Amino acid sequence: MDMIDRYLNAVAAQLSADERADIIAELRDLILSRYEAREEELGRALTEDEQEEILHEIGHPLVVAGRYRKGPQALVGPELFPYWLFGVKAGLLILLAVQGLALLVRVLTGSGDAAQALSQSISALITGGVTLIGVATVAAAVIEHYGLRPKWLTQWRVKDLDAFGLADPSRWRAAMGGMSGRMGKDDSGTAATGGTGRKSAWFGSGLDWSGRGKRAWPGSEHLLSLVANGLFAAWWTGLIHAPGLMRISVHGAEAVVAGGPIWAALHTTILVYALARMAAALFGLLRPQAVRLLAVARIAVAAGGLWLAHLIFEARHWFTLSLGGESARIEGQLPLMLDGTLLAQLGDDGRSLADLAGNLGVVLSWGLALIALGLIWEMLAATWRLMRG
Repeated sequence: MDMIDRYLNAVAAQLSADERADIIAELRDLILSRYEAREEELGRALTEDEQEEILHEIGHPLVVAGRYRKGPQALVGPELFPYWLFGVKAGLLILLAVQGLALLVRVLTGSGDAAQALSQSISALITGGVTLIGVATVAAAVIEHYGLRPKWLTQWRVKDLDAFGLADPSRWRAAMGGMSGRMGKDDSGTAATGGTGRKSAWFGSGLDWSGRGKRAWPGSEHLLSLVANGLFAAWWTGLIHAPGLMRISVHGAEAVVAGGPIWAALHTTILVYALARMAAALFGLLRPQAVRLLAVARIAVAAGGLWLAHLIFEARHWFTLSLGGESARIEGQLPLMLDGTLLAQLGDDGRSLADLAGNLGVVLSWGLALIALGLIWEMLAATWRLMRG
């Protein structure tokens, strides 16, 4: 088999059977005409190196076959690539925020060694990132291969463009850390460093692109709600674990905390509530201009939270504290009696298991009451926005 046949066989292997013969015949004629032209120029037959040089000029078999292949020539074409890049950047930032919060929960709850928790978070971040990029690439390849043109490629509106700031890391710094790394400002609120920072009003906030503006990104509330409720939903469904939350040190031993029947009865309802809060937060990020519709959604979600808080408090039996053969129920307390020595008593190993359960019941009752007050405030604030628009 001569050099031309090897070359053409490599090209033919990349082509469909129905068009292979015609293309290979056309390429053979092209190569032979190039050979003849070079031989006439040199006045002699070509050496193998000279023949191979001409084949190099024509191109690698994979590249040559690609010129004849029908359909897209890339997994992510030039028109789709900016959308793919935005999706990947935003997804990686969300994944980073979720893993950061998960790491914080593991460290604060003492769930294993801190170094081990960091290693697990990094591993999950890498695995999740690779999966995210792979899924985004496959989706883009399907769109390119079948020539799909989703509406968001052509039918977009200017008022919906605010959500694209999700791919800007500086906005996430403003949302997660306020104004960390703040530089000195003059009386007009501009940077006093001599730089010419570009300012871009996002939702009219006056936040600059560096994330060091005088006001935080208004979407930070929705972003943090989305991440926090997503983290809770992952814990509630068992995707992440915090075993330290269900154990308490008593008399030098670990008492086990078991959930009461109310949690099994409301498991699906609580999950739906968390997902509803995530949906409202996501809507706030994507459609910040829909003030009244967002206010209605927040009122409905907060009302659902108050109803859940009522059901939980009415159940009274929230947890059971067990140590050895002894057990005590942690129950809701009414009235909410909290004296000044209660928190100090929580660290006293001399009390009985029943006393500890009673103290924890009071503390959790206050926590539930504060959550209810927060939901009432959220409803009032959303009602005010609904009235004012």
